[in-house]
Amino acid sequence: MTTATETNALPELTNDELARYSRHIILPEVGIEGQRKLKAAKVLCVGTGGLGSPLAFYLAAAGIGTLGLVDFDVVDASNLQRQILHSTKDVGRKKLDSAAEKLTALNPSLHVVKHETMLTSANALEILKDYDIVADGTDNFPTRYLVNDACVLLGKPNAYGSIFRFEGQASVFGLKDGPCYRCLYPEPPPPGLVPSCAEGGVLGILPGLVGVIQATEVIKLILGQGDTLAGRFLLIDALSMKFRELKLRRNPECPVCGDNPTVTKLIDYEEFCGLPKQETPKTDAKGHEVKNGIPQVTVQELKARRDAGEEVFLLDVREPYEYQIAQIGGTLIPQNDVPKRLAEIPRDRDVVVQCRSGARSQRIAELLAQAGYTNVSNLAGGILAWSDHIDPTVAKY
Repeated sequence: MTTATETNALPELTNDELARYSRHIILPEVGIEGQRKLKAAKVLCVGTGGLGSPLAFYLAAAGIGTLGLVDFDVVDASNLQRQILHSTKDVGRKKLDSAAEKLTALNPSLHVVKHETMLTSANALEILKDYDIVADGTDNFPTRYLVNDACVLLGKPNAYGSIFRFEGQASVFGLKDGPCYRCLYPEPPPPGLVPSCAEGGVLGILPGLVGVIQATEVIKLILGQGDTLAGRFLLIDALSMKFRELKLRRNPECPVCGDNPTVTKLIDYEEFCGLPKQETPKTDAKGHEVKNGIPQVTVQELKARRDAGEEVFLLDVREPYEYQIAQIGGTLIPQNDVPKRLAEIPRDRDVVVQCRSGARSQRIAELLAQAGYTNVSNLAGGILAWSDHIDPTVAKY
């Protein structure tokens, strides 16, 4: 899978590299030629978080010559439970800088290329074109579809992985005559149906398990050895430690990799996944920013109103286990219970909906507005904003 396919075009190994990779080289399936293929390979890791951490670590250790990293985020304390490329001292630091430091400390001969940007339809083809294999460690549907389509259009293999709670998935997409991600998931789920890891949680060890599987597939692709997960979809249940495998076939009607593709260039993936477009903020008569018809109340305003004795009905739509971690008062009705418990939410009072960050509460506020509530607003930033701006003793999670 490397660009240097002829043996005489592959880079030579130094004596130090022969010693470092000796346990690889004595494997007949790898040997010196295989290790030279690894050294010649260029692999792009999209994301340096939960999946990207073990993925990049093991690829660096294995002797991949060039490792590209795409990320634009900074390290948060909540990342450290699973994102093993980063440590406590890196909190607040750019993930790319933290990752590059750890990877080159592990393998000084590794060439790290940092792409400090969000992967978009405007830049994806330009970034991906210089790599032999792409490893998708993203955590959202728009970027997964973007990576898939870009890989198919460029003819690049896509070592795919995803995680949620105790469950993981892995496969290889985009090989010749093999299926792509759209063959498995022709349409994205409705917005909000699948919680993010920040909302639903994830077992910290799980991305290590899935990321190592992705790294294994990358190395097999480079070496041309073994049976890859192309045409197979691996399902991992860490809680029961069971692995299941589904057979996948290329869909001849697939709009990207099918016989008569209709997607021949990258599209608007936010729109494809049904996410609202970013618009110029609107304000109401009270000066509140309005999103999808819902006024956004700041934590400072909520505190002032409560201090003034206003009878604001604060609706907490998180889960009970989250309420045990941190809470700022209010009535707890988990988001999935709200539709059947509307009778508990007064219609004659101002209702402010809150959650951890303001995302779930926005959706529930919209639901209440559709149900006829006329004085409903969303607490912008949720518990996290309250901890940052009002009371730092409230735990962030």
